[in-house]
Amino acid sequence: MKIAEIREILQKDDVPEEVLQEILSDSRKGVQNLVQAYMKRLEKLSREKLRVESMYEVESSFYKKGMNLIAGIDEVGRGPLAGPVTVAAVILKPHWFAAGLNDSKKVTPVHREELSKKIHEEAVDISIYSLPPEEIDAVNIYEATMMAMYQAVKNLKVKPDAVIVDAMPLHFPFPTVSMIHGDARSASVAAASIVAKVYRDHLMDEYDREYPGYGFAKNKGYGTAEHIHALEELGVTPIHRRSFEPVKSMVLGRY
Repeated sequence: MKIAEIREILQKDDVPEEVLQEILSDSRKGVQNLVQAYMKRLEKLSREKLRVESMYEVESSFYKKGMNLIAGIDEVGRGPLAGPVTVAAVILKPHWFAAGLNDSKKVTPVHREELSKKIHEEAVDISIYSLPPEEIDAVNIYEATMMAMYQAVKNLKVKPDAVIVDAMPLHFPFPTVSMIHGDARSASVAAASIVAKVYRDHLMDEYDREYPGYGFAKNKGYGTAEHIHALEELGVTPIHRRSFEPVKSMVLGRY
């Protein structure tokens, strides 16, 4: 085989044993370099599969009981001055694997987009629910987050056997586990954190076009120096949370 052909073959993860043996017996230096790179890639992939599988510890405790529909729940957007709080509920297939699956804050924007697309394509079910600023202001961000979490689960088309939620103490008529740092410890919660983050980021990109000058595409509504300066210069928009400082004081004329 030509080296170019071997390179193409070794780009796959499932090289047939007989083909791999033939390649391994090829003494050409270029081929051996390709084999070495292939082995390193497989080793890296194996480590990644073990890492992701370790995030199924809680899910596996349910799988062993025949409960395979486990919904992971997470939110994004509790702290910003503008925009909604967004919650995602995601039910993954048991032991579903995607390289790089992790807490959304630990994943690059480009990879988040790729993972979100893959989750949407392959998850058993997904529900996304956002509460707008006026509803956050009507209660408080903690209560609004809980409301959104309950609604996200309610909107699932597939009824879950159990729920794993990041930190919040929720109560459902089926087993519910609240995990501190669940987005880094549970595959289902990590998937929910990625889906919620990508969805809300897209919303804030749209708001950036609707309300230029605040930097929403970059700051996603968080109170950066640029954002605060824009508030001082341009005023408060309909998507700002009037119960959050310094927006509250600006609205009341105390700022």
